[in-house]
Amino acid sequence: MRNGVLSESPAVRRTLIALAVGFLALFLVLPLLAVFSEALRRGFDLFIAAFAEPDTQAAIWLTLLVAAIAVPLNLLFGISAAWAVAKFEFPGKSLLVTLIDLPFSVSPVVSGLVFVLLFGAKGLLGPLVDDWDFKIIFAVPGIVLATIFVTFPFIAREVIPLMQEQGTAEEEAALTLGASGLRTFLTVTLPNVRWALLYGVLLCNARAMGEFGAVSVVSGHIRGLTNTMPLHVEILYNEYNFVAAFAVASLLAGLALVTLVAKSFLEGRYGDQLSRAHRH
Repeated sequence: MRNGVLSESPAVRRTLIALAVGFLALFLVLPLLAVFSEALRRGFDLFIAAFAEPDTQAAIWLTLLVAAIAVPLNLLFGISAAWAVAKFEFPGKSLLVTLIDLPFSVSPVVSGLVFVLLFGAKGLLGPLVDDWDFKIIFAVPGIVLATIFVTFPFIAREVIPLMQEQGTAEEEAALTLGASGLRTFLTVTLPNVRWALLYGVLLCNARAMGEFGAVSVVSGHIRGLTNTMPLHVEILYNEYNFVAAFAVASLLAGLALVTLVAKSFLEGRYGDQLSRAHRH
């Protein structure tokens, strides 16, 4: 090792680079090219016409609506959880951290099934929900709940390590100088974690719009009502409407690419801060 860098031979370096590029091309670039090429295979007019279908438009708007609800709620939860875990000691703190990581270890399909067992017609809370004449399963509220569950670790997990690394010295100084708790949070704590927070929001939003497993279980696949874009792609593909299926899939892929570009920008500009958070 020279100056902290492994001194491998040029042949080894080129081989490793070729393997990495080949892997990315095979499992990332080629599938993306296939999606866009299939979407445009029969012409741009049919590609555009696919988005004029009422069911497709309903799926797009539902996906945006679910993300618009789930991401801000997860943002509020992520900030609150990070503030509590990083700045305070309390009984059950380890349990809280474990619960935050729970969706990472549970299959999304199982997550959706949990909500069915809770709020379904024969679930634990199903009769109570029916008495209130409020529908959760096979309706938008169930989709929102399932999406929140599978996405809530993303923001908290980006912010907690950074807050822990920064400690409490700056907040204590601000409080000593007479700042209120809210003012200390807004002027000291939040600016210190803003880029990690934005990074977590990007990841959370990408997962919210692309979630399939949990949403598939609770949605009921009702066309025009409870189908998000991923579910709508499946239905179109099963109906052999390949152009429309790949057109909607290309929209999801485009949103993913935008997220990837924004993620790369944040990592390039604020990589030191984000890498410190990931190391912890």
